[in-house]
Amino acid sequence: MIRDIVFDFGGVLTTIDTERALQKFRDLGIENPEQYINSYCQKGPFFEVENGDIDAEEFCRRISAIAGREITFEEAKEAWLGFLVEIHTHLLEYLQTLRGRYRLSVLSNTNPFIQSWALTSDFTPTGKSLADYFDNLFFSYRMHCSKPSEEIYRKMLSCGNMEASETLFVDDSDKNLVAARQAGINTLKVENGEDWRKALEEILQCNR
Repeated sequence: MIRDIVFDFGGVLTTIDTERALQKFRDLGIENPEQYINSYCQKGPFFEVENGDIDAEEFCRRISAIAGREITFEEAKEAWLGFLVEIHTHLLEYLQTLRGRYRLSVLSNTNPFIQSWALTSDFTPTGKSLADYFDNLFFSYRMHCSKPSEEIYRKMLSCGNMEASETLFVDDSDKNLVAARQAGINTLKVENGEDWRKALEEILQCNR
């Protein structure tokens, strides 16, 4: 029986566009940002801020040094938000129909720039924040570890008081899903921007 459903953020609750984000960082003066950024795994200060090794202020200092000019928090935030093309409010509203029957969580490799927006009323047109839709939010930069490390799944299960066999994880990254299955967690693979409601319902019906 599934009791907990855990969702990735980018690519699952939102549509992501990596090239758009790369261009925004280029516009800040960072040459060849693709050496630091891709859809699923960051490097250098981009990884370090998502892994919680450095804070937002240090990230701005580091990329300012790369760009050769001062980059503010708001400029960095705007560039990070370039990843997010569309927030799937129809999927978020669907989640409301699941609450009470299941505990809902987010497990995301993310950073304080994106969440300084997602955790406010600016997140949706109705004024709801990401936190309004979920029982738990597990963010890599707060947990000091990232998917697909075994550690992040272990911490999630422990902090969320979850049983792996009763947990379903929804993600668009094969590596993340393989790691989750190795931790004993059930998984559902979706594509970036997909409407996954029917696929999720089919799994839940088989695990009641």
